[in-house]
Amino acid sequence: MSFGLYAAGFAIVIAGLIYGAYLIHVPAHWIAVGAIILLGVGILSAVKATRQKDPAG
Repeated sequence: MSFGLYAAGFAIVIAGLIYGAYLIHVPAHWIAVGAIILLGVGILSAVKATRQKDPAG
């Protein structure tokens, strides 16, 4: 799985959650905080999932 594909999928999930939060009238500053946290989690997850294993030895 490539990093770009993983990151694009996570961005779509974040966009959907932001839109849902907007529809239920969550204050904008909390939407921004949630988006920043999810972006960080997404980057960490993508790096972990796509990182090449170090050769043993």
